[in-house]
Amino acid sequence: MDTSASEGARFQLASDQSLLITFGTEISLTAHQQVMKLLRLLQSEPVASVRNLHPAYCSLLVKFDGLRISHDEVEAILREYLARLEEVKLPEPRQVEIPVCYGGEYGPDLDDVCALHGISPTQAVELHSSATYLVYFLGFVPGFAYLGGLPEALVTPRLATPRRKVPAGSVGIAGNQTGVYPFATPGGWRLIGRTPVAMFRADREELSLLSIGDRVRFARISAERFATLEKEWA
Repeated sequence: MDTSASEGARFQLASDQSLLITFGTEISLTAHQQVMKLLRLLQSEPVASVRNLHPAYCSLLVKFDGLRISHDEVEAILREYLARLEEVKLPEPRQVEIPVCYGGEYGPDLDDVCALHGISPTQAVELHSSATYLVYFLGFVPGFAYLGGLPEALVTPRLATPRRKVPAGSVGIAGNQTGVYPFATPGGWRLIGRTPVAMFRADREELSLLSIGDRVRFARISAERFATLEKEWA
């Protein structure tokens, strides 16, 4: 089962109880919108026996109860949904600003990133905080949003050896992505700053601060402001 589908989509058997639908192989706004439309349609009109939906950059993984429905049956239903994507209207994206204290103890890799690109820390911070990022999807750990739109001048490979523990709130870059670690976890992204804002809270109605489709901007703050906000978010 690996055939071309309508709307430029492609179906691929991912496991005995999952099906992967991809919209091309490149990260793009067009592919993201197709993923969003299919996700929105499936959430508003759920398919019986489908258990979970997992969006990514240009794909949607559909997990289902293999004892109740087959891959072919799921694909047939999804093809009908794909034919209706043009009628799906996406909501206006939410705009979210995240305060960040860059460099020093908050961003221990900022100087190395600057050295790799031949720019100053001030230039790097201006580049990172001047862009508007798109939340393509959430994964890795709860609340971790993969943000696309990193300026080309900051595109940097991951660390050769991941850290065993990255502090919660750390803002990192890897390749052409940026993101914020919600929890203290191992990680190999280069850390350029940290935010005092909680990216995930179990006591919040919307557990994750960010959702797929959001637009994100980072705002530079001082260490003093960081300390004040950290108390407010404690």
